[in-house]
Amino acid sequence: MKNSQRNVVLIGMPGAGKSTIGVILAKQSAHNFVDTDVLIQLEAKRTLQEILDAEGKEGFHKIEERVLLSHHFSNHIIATGGSAVYSEAAMMHLKSAGIAVFLEVKFEELERRLTNLDSRGVTAEPGQTLRELFEERQILYRKYADVVINCDRLSQLEISQVICQQLMLR
Repeated sequence: MKNSQRNVVLIGMPGAGKSTIGVILAKQSAHNFVDTDVLIQLEAKRTLQEILDAEGKEGFHKIEERVLLSHHFSNHIIATGGSAVYSEAAMMHLKSAGIAVFLEVKFEELERRLTNLDSRGVTAEPGQTLRELFEERQILYRKYADVVINCDRLSQLEISQVICQQLMLR
């Protein structure tokens, strides 16, 4: 598959900037853009938080997996929800036509950015702290990442440029 036709799958914690960086990256590299959280909401006709409230964490993950497995992309920048990595089947499906890029952001920066955790539609166990969720997910992000981008001290535009350069998207 030519570099210009493959997908780039952005993975990382909520607040890492996947959606914003994805839009910038799509413009820079002449790719289409999709945010899988939006796909989930459109298919469920509910917000992520409404899905979580009604279905719980496991129900949300089942819906997310079903939605991700039902879509096939070419020439897309795909911003995944932070919990997409809980489904090995979905991640392998997304990676089958592209490369997974982990947007690595320090915990302290995520803590500063995530002021609306209770209403954002973030899947976590009852009582689980952001630190615990961060540590749990870091293992999964690294497991599926083909490329890790350290986002420290970089603007969203600079992160997009680094991804373009590393993946030779131009």
